[in-house]
Amino acid sequence: MSSYGSYRQLRLSPQRTGVSKALAKDSPLWRLDWILLLAALTLSLGSSLLVWSATRGRDSLTHGDPQYFLYRHLTNVVVGLVLCAVVIAIGSRRFRTLVPFVYAGVILLLMATLSPLGSTINGAHSWIQLGGGFSIQPAEFAKLGIVLSMAVVLSDQVDAGERAFPSHRAVFRGLIWACLPMGLVLLMPDAGSTMVMSAIVLGILLGSGAANRWVLGLLVLGTAGSVAVWKFGLLSKYQIDRFAAFANPQLDPSGVGYNTAQARIAIGSGGLTGKGLFHGTQTIGQFVPEQQTDFVFTVAGEELGFVGALAIILLVGVVLWRACRIARQATDLYGTIVAAGVIAWLSFQAFENIGMCLGIMPVAGIPLPFVSYGGSSMFAVWMAIGLLQAVRSQRPIAA
Repeated sequence: MSSYGSYRQLRLSPQRTGVSKALAKDSPLWRLDWILLLAALTLSLGSSLLVWSATRGRDSLTHGDPQYFLYRHLTNVVVGLVLCAVVIAIGSRRFRTLVPFVYAGVILLLMATLSPLGSTINGAHSWIQLGGGFSIQPAEFAKLGIVLSMAVVLSDQVDAGERAFPSHRAVFRGLIWACLPMGLVLLMPDAGSTMVMSAIVLGILLGSGAANRWVLGLLVLGTAGSVAVWKFGLLSKYQIDRFAAFANPQLDPSGVGYNTAQARIAIGSGGLTGKGLFHGTQTIGQFVPEQQTDFVFTVAGEELGFVGALAIILLVGVVLWRACRIARQATDLYGTIVAAGVIAWLSFQAFENIGMCLGIMPVAGIPLPFVSYGGSSMFAVWMAIGLLQAVRSQRPIAA
């Protein structure tokens, strides 16, 4: 008998034993992956100290309030948790019916960003200012849109029992759905977010069981496209400078290579246990730019040392491990694809962010999930955790 059949038999039997235990396991709280939730929450709350350390002495950013970014970061975490809870409450199946509306909302936000409503920060026209010091970056929510839209398109026939794997037509339709937000983000231009989205698409195709020719074809197409973009000068100057600094770390350390050079100095100076929280000389001296967002990992490396940096990597690893378990145990292909997309998203983004701080990846301007300061990123990754929990809650659990 299946685990689900055994579970029903236990609940319906008038002479069953362990009734309270069975009822407890039927509760929504029991179905949550608490290890996943605690690992993500530890990253988000622990990073508030890193953000605080990176910003408390920067009067030009904090307007004279040393706790300015600390409070805002904690507020972002709370809002992220609320969004996570909302997604869990809606549930995987009901949320699936809302995907067209989510996708349409993402496209409208991206189009608004490219209009005069958008604003340019660090060379990318990818923000919408809301006033009062608040802004949103729609590209972060576009990652959710790609995960959900491709999951629906690729899983429809399979979950209906019509096919064992997604058809070529379904894969083509899924790629079309993904190309629209990716194209809009590329127009901003936001190469970093586009790279993450490309990784999401590949992860989804691998997780869906689509034919390998699609994955190989996209890899070839992506390589050819990258060469063409470089050859025909379609990159912005600041993007070319970033890749040049990556290819030659000694190139203009006071100019295009400054960010990477200072990041490596900060991390290297931390040693095994670091200089102590709030005592990093590179951080206090404000040598590392964007240290509360893209380069927040350098604060951990300098002030908490190898031990602190490793703790962040291990916690990210725990999140990915639990997400892999959810993907493997999902009851339908839709849930598997959603989990696979989230895994590809978080793993690539974490690797790229930490890699650029260490100098092994080009500077791409993408946040470290759950750690970097930024409302849009925090909201999006916690909604992704909500999706994972909703997929897991769909699975029957035996008593």
